[in-house]
Amino acid sequence: MNPQSTARRPVALVTGGSQGIGAAIALQLAHDGFDVAITTLQDDGASDGASVAHIQACGARALRVRGDLADVHDHARVLDAVCAWGGVPSCLVNNAGMGSPRRGDLLDIRAEDFDRLMATNLRGSFFFTQAVAQRMLAAPSGAARSIVTVSSVSGEMASVERGEYCLSKAGLGMLTRLFALRLAAHGIGVFELRPGIVRTAMTAGAADRYAGLIAAGLVPMGRWGRPEDVAQAASALASGRLAFATGSVLHVDGALSIARL
Repeated sequence: MNPQSTARRPVALVTGGSQGIGAAIALQLAHDGFDVAITTLQDDGASDGASVAHIQACGARALRVRGDLADVHDHARVLDAVCAWGGVPSCLVNNAGMGSPRRGDLLDIRAEDFDRLMATNLRGSFFFTQAVAQRMLAAPSGAARSIVTVSSVSGEMASVERGEYCLSKAGLGMLTRLFALRLAAHGIGVFELRPGIVRTAMTAGAADRYAGLIAAGLVPMGRWGRPEDVAQAASALASGRLAFATGSVLHVDGALSIARL
């Protein structure tokens, strides 16, 4: 896809696309030929404005829509805004999520923290995916269509100090398989990306600990992951070239999750 083409570009919708991994994915998709809509949880003029400007610098159109993924009753409004702007998205990237409100003993997790995290990471992602899929099916398209969900190696590698986070990410694995089966006959590729230890604001609070673990050999590739690593993988999946691999999981973790003796 040529960013300078006058032909209408397909639309990608990236939840949580104003910072970190989401911003990198939005930028990569813009570079690779998509117009990009991003959702943000709250108004953040600096980062939101920068994300939109970076997308536009790639020759793409950009839209920012404020929306809380946990509020399933607001999903229709968000999608109405995106569809009015650019039509039904050809690609959804489920990126928005939150970390554990408190790291600590598994035996001390509070129900309110558990419910808050699940409402965003799993419940919100499920129903937002459902809503986008319904619109995709209602508006058949000749363009490649895809749903890419950013989960985590924590979906299979247990961290007892943030159990609710691990449970939510494990659930996203099943979300991917379920939607892959439901949408396969319609040619919509559904994929899961599992990043490892990526240097973002979410990992900043444990950066020293992670740096020590990486130096000690936890990550075979010997470095932090970068948001751009995940973005390049997301764009490849969004392209349609891997559609027959629907339901697949792609690890973007420097071999962290490979079992070793």
